[in-house]
Amino acid sequence: MIVQKMEYYTDLALQYATEYGLKILGAVAIFFIGKWIARQVIKLMRHGMEKAHVDATLISFSSNVVYVALILAIVVAATSNLGVNTSSFIAIFGAAGLAIGLALKDTLANVGAAVLIIFFRPFKVGDFIEVSGVMGTVRSINLFSTTLTTSDNRSIIIPNGTLVAGNIINNTGNAERRIDMIFNIDYNDDLKLAKEVITQVLEAHPKVLSEPPYVVAVGELATNSVQLFVQPWVLTQEYLGVRFELIEAIKLEFDKHSITVPLPQMVTHVKHDG
Repeated sequence: MIVQKMEYYTDLALQYATEYGLKILGAVAIFFIGKWIARQVIKLMRHGMEKAHVDATLISFSSNVVYVALILAIVVAATSNLGVNTSSFIAIFGAAGLAIGLALKDTLANVGAAVLIIFFRPFKVGDFIEVSGVMGTVRSINLFSTTLTTSDNRSIIIPNGTLVAGNIINNTGNAERRIDMIFNIDYNDDLKLAKEVITQVLEAHPKVLSEPPYVVAVGELATNSVQLFVQPWVLTQEYLGVRFELIEAIKLEFDKHSITVPLPQMVTHVKHDG
């Protein structure tokens, strides 16, 4: 009797192991092989879009969306191989998705913001932007966040919802950019000579554009100095380097022509009683 029961349970165990073990192995195989295929599809898609010179921002965003969609399809296929009714599974998944969506509405808002960024294109990968009190070069845009790299090589990750809710300054959105500089000279210095010196420096610099024309003008008569506003135009990618070079060159020319940069002064009157 005991031997018969042992044989019965052994046969039952073998039956379940054969039936469900193969299904589990098949589901695992579907998932990992499918995941590998999904990665290859994404690589081919990115390669094709890069050859077609599609914008890097759109490539990154599209790759993320397609990869998530493929992974969901693979999970459904693996679950179906286990014998689960996928129609009911999808219904359950939809209901769970609704509940999760309500709980993660801020996260979904980031996804919606990512779509807005791609559609309206306020910036793209490679642009130097200022947003939410920080600035840096856009390195990647995914479904949930945008990553900036600062000039000192730090990474800043900003949720897309936060990013689109504020003002965005795109410093490299246009081909040309104006450099705004202010130089203070003493009231006793020769104003016309100072303007001529600055003009000569601008004319001599090979990266200062002739169009739009630069501006050298008296901007303000300050308390301790005459302020000269200097506004040359350069190619956007040359902005920072040209700015540094012009400031140094103008200072050196000021020294040659004895044009002084006044220091702040305070006059104190002492009143003596009696």
